[in-house]
Amino acid sequence: MSFTIMISMAIHLLVGRGPQGHPPPFDVTGMPTLFGACVYSFMCHHSLPGLIAPIRGKTRLGLHLFFDYALIAIFYLLLAFTGAFAFTQLNDLYTLNFIPADNDNIFLEVIEYFLALFPVFTLSTSFPIIAITLRNNLQSLFLDTSRLESYNFILRRVIFPIVTVVPPVLLTYYLEDISILIEFTGSYAGTGIQYFIPTFLVVSARRHCTNLLGLGVVNKYKSPFSHVAWAIFVLLWSFVCIILVSVNIFEKNS
Repeated sequence: MSFTIMISMAIHLLVGRGPQGHPPPFDVTGMPTLFGACVYSFMCHHSLPGLIAPIRGKTRLGLHLFFDYALIAIFYLLLAFTGAFAFTQLNDLYTLNFIPADNDNIFLEVIEYFLALFPVFTLSTSFPIIAITLRNNLQSLFLDTSRLESYNFILRRVIFPIVTVVPPVLLTYYLEDISILIEFTGSYAGTGIQYFIPTFLVVSARRHCTNLLGLGVVNKYKSPFSHVAWAIFVLLWSFVCIILVSVNIFEKNS
C-alpha cells in the first residue's frame, strides 16, 4: 500500500509541476550505494528456501517466482523513476521526501504523516524479531544451549539482551547520514552474508552431493546457474564492489 501511495503521489507531482529532477543516465560514483541497497534488498528473498520447501508440486514453481519477482521489479522501477524525476533532490530515506506540509487537505496530510512514519512502523515490527534472533545466536555461540537454564539469570536475561539492543540504538542516535550505514554494511558485512558465505556453501554442497550420489543422478530442478563459472563471477563481482566502496569512502573522508 505504501508503495502505491508513494508512486501515486510522485506521479501527481510530475503531472502538476513537471519534472523537477534531472538525474544523469549513469553515475559510476553511485555504485557503492547501489551495492549497499542490493544487499538490503537481499532481505526480501533470503527466506525463499523456507517458503519453497513445503510446496509439494514444484513443476511450475520457477514460473510463479518469475512473475512474482517481475511484479516486484515493476513496483521498484516505478518507485525509482517517478521519484528521480518528481523531486529536485532525493533523501536517502525515500519516505522523507513526503514530509508533511501545511495544506488544507486533511486526507493528504494524514497520508504524508503515514509515509513519514512508515520506516518507524516497519522497524518497530522487524527489530524485535531480529534482536531476539541475534540474542539466541549469541547465546548459542557462547553458552551451552543444552543447559541454558543453569547459567546466571543476569547473564541470560540482561547481559545478552543489552549486547543485542544497545549498539543499534547508539548507532541510530548518533548517525545522521544513512548512506554511510548503507555503504558500510552493504559492502563489508553484506558481502560476506550475501555473496561469500552462500557461494562457498553452494560449491561445497554440490561437491558433497556429487560424492554422495554420484554423477549419474539427474536433478530436474537443477538451477540454470549451476556452473562453477557463476560462483567465480559472484566472487569477482564482490571484490570489485568492495574496492569501489572503499575508494568512495576514502575520497569522502579525504
